[in-house]
Amino acid sequence: MMEKRVAIIGAGISGLLACKHAASNGYNPIVFEAQDKVGGLWNQTNETTRLQNVKETFQFSDFAWPPYVEDVFPHNKQLLEYLQSYADKFELLRYIRFNSEVVSIEYVGVSDDEMLTWDLWGGGGGAFGSSAASNDGGKWNLKVFDTQNQTIKYEAEFVVVCIGRFSGLANIPEFPPESGPEIFSGKVLHSMEYSAMDNASAAELIKGKQVAIIGSGKSAIDIAFECANANGNKNPCTVIQRTTHWMYTSSIAYLGFNRFSELMVHKPGEVLFSSMLATSLSPLRWAVSKMIESYLKYKLPLKKYDMIPKQSFFQEASSCQILFLPEKFYDKVEDKSIILKKSNKFISFCKEGLIIDGDENNPVKVDIVIFATGYKGEEKLKNLFSSPTFQTYIEGSPSSTIPLYRQMVHPRIPQLAIIGYSESLANLYTFEMRCKWLSFFLDGAFNLPSIKEMEKDIQEWDKYMKKYSGNGKFRRACIGGVHIYYNDQLCRDIGCNPRRKKGFFAELFQPYGPADYVGLAPGQV
Repeated sequence: MMEKRVAIIGAGISGLLACKHAASNGYNPIVFEAQDKVGGLWNQTNETTRLQNVKETFQFSDFAWPPYVEDVFPHNKQLLEYLQSYADKFELLRYIRFNSEVVSIEYVGVSDDEMLTWDLWGGGGGAFGSSAASNDGGKWNLKVFDTQNQTIKYEAEFVVVCIGRFSGLANIPEFPPESGPEIFSGKVLHSMEYSAMDNASAAELIKGKQVAIIGSGKSAIDIAFECANANGNKNPCTVIQRTTHWMYTSSIAYLGFNRFSELMVHKPGEVLFSSMLATSLSPLRWAVSKMIESYLKYKLPLKKYDMIPKQSFFQEASSCQILFLPEKFYDKVEDKSIILKKSNKFISFCKEGLIIDGDENNPVKVDIVIFATGYKGEEKLKNLFSSPTFQTYIEGSPSSTIPLYRQMVHPRIPQLAIIGYSESLANLYTFEMRCKWLSFFLDGAFNLPSIKEMEKDIQEWDKYMKKYSGNGKFRRACIGGVHIYYNDQLCRDIGCNPRRKKGFFAELFQPYGPADYVGLAPGQV
């Protein structure tokens, strides 16, 4: 039998993990990476960017942080070194083709009409499919651009998409005629362009300039902090936000993430007893959220600067919208190096800068405007497929989440898994669990349920995310509020015990992390 070929798109965190686990199962994966190094989006971060997680929750289960990294929240350079060390340790570089961008993938060998008749994923429920015409199923054709802009084609029986959602395709707001960037006399760019600059070029760009940042996410906060460090209050940086988020400066955000905390939440596909328990504990969930909010309002001058979010801390955590705040950020706000403004309606441009909510008499006069308005991750994922049918499948409905079973597999797109789209509050930890699950699936340890069963499960997760996500951000597909329950499902699929702690109280109250899932194997008690 011909060796099954596994292609992996991207050599960021999820791509390295997918490569390591595929190789450990005897496959000879090929990894296509558009950049010239591993690390993915972490190669394009701001100088001050740090992890939003304490390092113990953001590490490989079989490769700890080196002892010399003493920071609780490591710097982005430390993370890149850590990822490179991981790639070296497990000899992953030999599988990676750098400067190779996958521009499209096409599934061939099985007709659309035949796929519509399938009751099981890929025709047989296994990783590599089984069609009526061929027991070997179909295959994927990958179109790849290399550094010489030459097009090369590659075939694979299975594709793992690890391109992430926070890079590549900038989301820039649209403006009515004569009110957009074209009438502004200064410079306009997206945070993606700013982050792609080397540190010296970025510092030169903002030095001595008045900068306005539109956005309320992590990039907006980090860039504002860099501008404040560079210019002080002589040229203050203005941050314009429509939606404020809960921000933290310590690990308090993770204190409640144990199995007991998840008992307070209605979970996808839960049994009656679990549902009744979640309902009875909902007042406690509210109280815990309020306790954390009160602590953050005590520690930070949120009320003074009108920065108290409308959504609860629990809702924001459940949709992965809580943010790590740079140390002494509000000191910069206090000395007016950073000016925080809110826009309740709309923002438009004028020659001198920006007009907030139609107040033309008081424009925000600036030299540079930076959009920190996120990315079009869904569109980037959709554009990867050459088939209009698959594009429609993966896009789903605007009123629902991206339809992925176990947040990885589309029921009607065979022989393909997507690792880095759905979020959690500790992505490395979650991506590793998914890659472990995928490695056992590739190895034939289990098959997927029927297409109808998978679609029903997706609907249950869709209901959960709509119920608990803050600011209507259910399409972020965040599992942060139920990550242990999610891992339980992966463990049961693999055939190992999802209860990883020793003792009743430890199982209920100790936080779960990467170390709890070391050595997963079918039949493990």
